[in-house]
Amino acid sequence: MKPVYARILLKVSGQSLAGEAGFGIAPRQIQQTAQEIAEVRTLGVEIGVVVGGGNIIRGISASAEGMNRTSADYMGMLASIMNGLALQDALERCGTETRVMSAIEVKQVCEPHIRRRAMRHIEKGRVLIFVAGTGNPFFTTDSGAALRAMEIGADCLLKGTRVEGVYDSDPEKFPSARLYDRITYREFLNLNLGIMDGSAISLCQDNKMPIVVFNMATPGNLLKVIEGESIGTAVGV
Repeated sequence: MKPVYARILLKVSGQSLAGEAGFGIAPRQIQQTAQEIAEVRTLGVEIGVVVGGGNIIRGISASAEGMNRTSADYMGMLASIMNGLALQDALERCGTETRVMSAIEVKQVCEPHIRRRAMRHIEKGRVLIFVAGTGNPFFTTDSGAALRAMEIGADCLLKGTRVEGVYDSDPEKFPSARLYDRITYREFLNLNLGIMDGSAISLCQDNKMPIVVFNMATPGNLLKVIEGESIGTAVGV
């Protein structure tokens, strides 16, 4: 089946890379994610990936425990870099050419984020992994994903999580939570749904960037979304 998107930005949460343990890096889970991305790349889809760091540390949670928020957020950026390097290794073992670009300077392990260079990598068919969010504290990697989606001219922002999509309440706490098939940006913001950062939703709304939230842990779901199947929750106008 022909892909419905020519270029995507995939947001992979850190927690989705942790596997059943819920924390740390699970090599088997990362390899599965890499294989799915590599399969989509063989269809000719141009791919940017933003990787979170929540499986190692979440800035907001650490701040709630008394840590300085700025320090906690920078630690989260470093965690994102670790996940990005792990995903790069897994993708290259699948035979997929990659580049890692960081919003904070770590020259020994990845390139600095420069938009024109990023576009060049994308156009050459490399899977481009964006790490360290926006490079600024007080912004989540969801906001980083929305920003990078605009910068590379993606057709859609895909948010891979460990639940089926957007619910009216946390499905891991409330089994009766209702899954939305489709929701508008405004409804998402008015209902204060927590699965994605409000700033990211607002940025996508301002730039008319469609979003699909889906379960990345289910094998084959990424390919189904790319082929236009009704998987997860579509967020749009």
